[in-house]
Amino acid sequence: MHWHQVINGYAMGIFPMGEDENSIAWFEASPRAIMPIELSSSSIKISRSLKQVINKNTFELRIDTAFEKVIYECSRRDSTWINRLIMTAYTELHYRGYAHSVEAWKDGKLAGGLYGVAYKGAFFGESMFYKENNASKVCVVKLYELLRSNKYILFDIQMMTSHFEKFGAIEISRRAYLEILERAMNVKREFKF
Repeated sequence: MHWHQVINGYAMGIFPMGEDENSIAWFEASPRAIMPIELSSSSIKISRSLKQVINKNTFELRIDTAFEKVIYECSRRDSTWINRLIMTAYTELHYRGYAHSVEAWKDGKLAGGLYGVAYKGAFFGESMFYKENNASKVCVVKLYELLRSNKYILFDIQMMTSHFEKFGAIEISRRAYLEILERAMNVKREFKF
């Protein structure tokens, strides 16, 4: 799989997942889960306990300082779609400025993080991991704030999870998703932090 195939897939509303160690399949989630970021009334829901963690600065947040470590940690689970082909393609996307990691560090160690791809007006979230409670959640909040401040149109999380449901993620129809995606593909945004 070549890195530009990933970008082209996202632009068409599909995303890759590794099946076994040497193959990739393309998927289209319906309904599609997104974090609403576009409207001025959109906001992320943050629990009181998570607000306390953020206010205490429990974690040092960094962006793009350990991308390969983040994707590797995300792949370390019993059941994963992140195989060698996925890791290679997304690492190449990172070196070309498309794929990004948001990282939570504590005492000089990587405690959690997430990665995804920023392309035009969309961010396509891929995976996250944590070694310490709340580490990946503070990364989601940081990413959300970054996407809002840079006026992104779409924050795609593909499939609903209980974590993202608590943050205020919603599921939309394939048609509604493709309409937002089309608008996102017609603008240029920068992943500035």
